Amino acid sequence: MANVISTEELTSWSTAEIKNHIIEIVKGRDLDPLKAKVEFYKNELAPYCTELSQRNPFPKVAEQVAIAIGAWVPIWSTIPFQDILPGRIHEQSYQIFHNDGYYANIARYALGHQSGFWRKFASKLPAYNLMILQQYSVENEQWNIKNVGIFQVLANREIPLTIEDADKWFTKNVESKLRKASSKIDLQQELDLEDMDRNTVKKFEKAYLATSFLEHLYIDNDFRLVKSKREVTQRSSYTIAVRRE
Repeated sequence: MANVISTEELTSWSTAEIKNHIIEIVKGRDLDPLKAKVEFYKNELAPYCTELSQRNPFPKVAEQVAIAIGAWVPIWSTIPFQDILPGRIHEQSYQIFHNDGYYANIARYALGHQSGFWRKFASKLPAYNLMILQQYSVENEQWNIKNVGIFQVLANREIPLTIEDADKWFTKNVESKLRKASSKIDLQQELDLEDMDRNTVKKFEKAYLATSFLEHLYIDNDFRLVKSKREVTQRSSYTIAVRRE
């Protein structure tokens, strides 16, 4: 375990120093197994996150909404849901907030992309783009999150999924499938997901039908530290995201 600075010492660090240090120590760790990431948070990351949360420049949720608008890249997370499917390309994973009350978690999956050996065999296979679409609002000084859709599409793995392409896909789905729907959207009790085995679909259903909890422990124009959980009894997850244009 790495040496962790004391809480007292951290108070003398600037906010920029803490953010930059967090970004540095999580590099390359988002590929770690979930258990290892949970231990890393408890043993090394927690003091920095605790100190940063005490400096949140936008503690009121109503103020956080405007700051969140735009595209973010999650550089490290303990959310287990993200890797239900194998082969996620982390640098092509995005969180995008629109100012119309919708936001999307979008990721590119490509089996074998991390292995030189398997890449030769998987190169002819298509990539798989997945979008979890949610509605957000502010209620009782809290983020109110509701899942409203899961969308999928096969894609050419040789053409990267850019933020611009992900944002266009997000906008298209909202305009074509949700804009004219009632504001009281009923979640489908059984998801119609193609090219997935039944066990995987069941995992998506459980996450999709749950009521999400989200709290920004820290947010500014280029850095977000988010605490979330899918159910009241679930262990809290932590996500670090940075702004991308």
